[in-house]
Amino acid sequence: MNYKIKTNGVEYEVHIHKVEGNFAHLTVNDVEFEVEVEGMTMANPTRMGLNNVAKPIEPETSVTIPKNPKSANEMRSPLPGTVLEIRVKQGDTIKKGQVLLILEAMKMENSIQAEHEGIVEEVKVHKGDSVLEGDVLLITK
Repeated sequence: MNYKIKTNGVEYEVHIHKVEGNFAHLTVNDVEFEVEVEGMTMANPTRMGLNNVAKPIEPETSVTIPKNPKSANEMRSPLPGTVLEIRVKQGDTIKKGQVLLILEAMKMENSIQAEHEGIVEEVKVHKGDSVLEGDVLLITK
């Protein structure tokens, strides 16, 4: 089943491949996930809208996903994707506008640039990692 969902103003394409017990196998914007849905069983698939009739979510049961507050020293992913290349390491001095890593999102390569000058304190991702919008990529000081 295919869905378009929107959270915090960002639209995602979601394809649900299969549901086994309370685990759903899905793809979100070309990134595969296996998620556990509390209280969901094959006998109760409507919790995720997996029946043939879509049911609206009542306002009292809606969920708001808060954005993580951004520290000035955290470089966060601007979109979901896969880390293709990391161009810095711990201890490197960086300049504003310098390309720090390459992120593939929706079959496009995106250069993630430094927002300010500093020193890389910690790289939080590795080549091949899948990241979501807002995930911390690296920390500077």
